[in-house]
Amino acid sequence: MADWKPWTREELAARVARDIPEGWSVNLGIGIPTLIGNYIPPEREVILHSENGIVGMGPAPSPEKLNPWLVNASRQHVTLVTGASYMNHADSFGMVRGGHLDLCVLGGFQVAENGDLANWSRSENDRAPAIGGAMDLAVGARRIWVVMEHTTKSGEKRILKRCTYPLTATGCVKRVYTDLAVIDVTEGGFVVIDMVPGISPGELQALGDAALRPETGVAGRSGLR
Repeated sequence: MADWKPWTREELAARVARDIPEGWSVNLGIGIPTLIGNYIPPEREVILHSENGIVGMGPAPSPEKLNPWLVNASRQHVTLVTGASYMNHADSFGMVRGGHLDLCVLGGFQVAENGDLANWSRSENDRAPAIGGAMDLAVGARRIWVVMEHTTKSGEKRILKRCTYPLTATGCVKRVYTDLAVIDVTEGGFVVIDMVPGISPGELQALGDAALRPETGVAGRSGLR
């Protein structure tokens, strides 16, 4: 039996939030990325953008402060930080397509070692069917980080040499956060920069299709710090 356990969705969101620098403008995609705003320290200025026209999102509201009309692009209730603003949908996507976002954090189904991303929603029962705004975000933001579970529930690999699902965009992903590791996408392929406590490089490699190169000193890291 493995002596390690995956990061929870909340731990994974906190791990991503830890790496977002002061002053960046950031779009948070559907799924786990929407949790990231709850873990950005209030003293760190990060400007969160939502495609439906919000610049300056805050964390999720407490029940007594919930505004039923204030939602993000995932239809989840949010708050606003001081100085936040609204804009129409066209202006919001003008921000995306104009290269004004430092970062977009997207959910994903597959990432290839060359940075290709597959994150189409293909289920008829999904709340946001088809490709949505991810196609614009994947090519419009200055950098793309992907957050996803390392494998599917059935054990299908998601860190791949080449994606087998339809692509959202080619060569766009710079970093992948999974529930087991943080992996940079470089010209030489995947480089592991962090892992959950207790997992070995060999165990992690067995759960992916593409080669994983360790960053110097990554073995034995304590994961969340």
